[in-house]
Amino acid sequence: MPNEAANQEQTFLIDLLKATYQNQEIYPILQHNLSKLNNNLALILRKWVSDRFVQEPAKAINIARVIVKLSTIIQKFEQGNLASNLEIAIAGYETVLQVCTRETFPQEWDIVQQALVTAYQQRQHLLSKSIGELREQTIQTQTKINTLTEHLQEELQQAKLQINDFKTVITQLKQEEDNSESRIEIISLIAEFEELKQRQFRVEQFTTTTNVSAKTEQFNTAIFYDIENLTMGRSKPNLNFSLKQIQTNIENTSLVNKIAIQCAYADWSDSRLRLLKNEIQELGIEAIQIFDYSHKRNAADMQLAIDVMELAQSRSTLQVFVIVSGDGAFAALAKKLHEYGKTVIGCAYEAQINRIFKSVCDRFILIPAAQAKIEDIPINEVTIESPLNDDILVVTKKVLQELKQDFEQLSQLKKGGIHLPQIHKILIKEIPAFDQKRKEHGEKLTTFLKKVLEGTDIYLLIDNNKLILSEMLTIASNSSSNKSLKGLTDSSNNFKEIVIAGKP
Repeated sequence: MPNEAANQEQTFLIDLLKATYQNQEIYPILQHNLSKLNNNLALILRKWVSDRFVQEPAKAINIARVIVKLSTIIQKFEQGNLASNLEIAIAGYETVLQVCTRETFPQEWDIVQQALVTAYQQRQHLLSKSIGELREQTIQTQTKINTLTEHLQEELQQAKLQINDFKTVITQLKQEEDNSESRIEIISLIAEFEELKQRQFRVEQFTTTTNVSAKTEQFNTAIFYDIENLTMGRSKPNLNFSLKQIQTNIENTSLVNKIAIQCAYADWSDSRLRLLKNEIQELGIEAIQIFDYSHKRNAADMQLAIDVMELAQSRSTLQVFVIVSGDGAFAALAKKLHEYGKTVIGCAYEAQINRIFKSVCDRFILIPAAQAKIEDIPINEVTIESPLNDDILVVTKKVLQELKQDFEQLSQLKKGGIHLPQIHKILIKEIPAFDQKRKEHGEKLTTFLKKVLEGTDIYLLIDNNKLILSEMLTIASNSSSNKSLKGLTDSSNNFKEIVIAGKP
């Protein structure tokens, strides 16, 4: 029977796609199949579309356009289960992104992204409404339980009084003559006495269970701190923020009852983070050690996501998950938590919030901007709405500065430099469409990199049109650096020109 139902739903999906492709009226079909518009149809849509993309890559973009059209129709359909309609539409949009990438189909990619943001916001509104209704139901249920408990307490008190009366009567009867009528009355009273004791026990047990359950449900929240996101990177961490204030803001949220678990992820062997350790201990936050596997800053994110999903499955009492980070990578984690029926709260600096992650969260708490130096201000994610030229400059600077976080690359920087082709490969790998964005400046790569490195401690040296990236910290240390630089150029025929991008 389950296979038969799945086949019927897949047949229904194919009929919908055919009707959409042929520009037929879709609403009548949806109205006659409301029961099939469910979350299972969203799963079938994801699998079917992914399989077709693999089997027929030449037709993938045409299939994608049909999926987008159908998803838009279902997203606007106001009958049936609105939450399920949204899940089906989101499934279609997200699957289409496998084909409609920003580089290959920028216009289609932009349309799908905008539709996704709208769908995420609609889902957030529905979730908030459902949470509000559940909260109201919980309050009403708790009120009923409290009322019932009060009645039971009164009944328990009355039962205790009756027991005492029975004890008195039984004692009196035992002192009277030992006749059959008295014995019968005593036996009857003893039976009633035992029944009252059992009733008292049941009432006490129910009252205890109710009180324990009410207390347990209060601890419903887990908080996860992405320390690197809070410090705005590792090269020059900004520690001008208050974990206590962040925790207080979270506790003041209506969705949070009591905090059960708090974890902070960072490389705590870094001596610069000592200032945070006392505050973390005072607030009862568990410090999770993350080792530096590479310069790509994803080890903490991965460990955080693993811990969140493990707790989501093993701790049913945890209903609210707070992620203190603005990283867009956590959008997928938030969506998965929603599948488990959990509430997600995001928390980050306003300048670092990824708009997709924010739209997926049920609530978002802003952290006051830290008073950082200009060179320490974190780089925002490049989006299609942001000024392209400015963003490619700052993102490139960020990637080049992160070279110093990798031990091997730092060693190359200090011992002679990294050749331009290798630098070019790193930039292409780390920055989508790097060459296309860089050419917006109308400049050669060497000129562009000189502009990027202005005001940093990284220098460019040109040797017969071969660019070398080298960290020459001793050159800019004092006034004698100019003499050292002159000696370097005079004693070697390798360098014809030295271009210093930093300030001496």
